This record gives sequence, C-alpha cells and structure tokens, in this order.
Amino acid sequence: MSVRLDGNIIHLEEDCRVEDAEPLLGWLQADQARIVDLTEVRHIHTAVLQILMAFRPAIRGTTKDTFLRDWIFPALAGGK
Repeated sequence: MSVRLDGNIIHLEEDCRVEDAEPLLGWLQADQARIVDLTEVRHIHTAVLQILMAFRPAIRGTTKDTFLRDWIFPALAGGK
C-alpha cells in the first residue's frame, strides 16, 4: 500500500493506486483533522485525488513531480 497512517499524519508515498482510496477515506472520515503528507508521492490515482478534493485535509510537503506540484496540488491548497 502507498498510504499509511502514522499518528495524526496520513502519508501518501510512491504511486497511489485505486486500492489506496479506501483506507484514505476511512482515516479522513474518522478524523478530519488529520494531515496528509505528500512529500514522497509520485502518482495519485483519480480516486485518491477525489477524496482529497472532497475532504480538503491539511496538506504537508511537496512532491518532486512537477505536474502534481504545479497543477494538481494548488487545487488542494485552495482550501474549503
């Protein structure tokens, strides 16, 4: 899995696939104050992205992938 919970921080790492959407959804439903760390992510499946856009959790870190960093993540940082 490319998603893991460490305390109050949800880490998205490497290539996040569709099967990563379910645990992400559960963790954000259980506590919407959780922070999502995107430092190590390389690719995000649209199902994972949709959950992030729906919940708009606090985001930490920036990816090295320029497309995600420049085009996708600013939409998440737009706030609620």
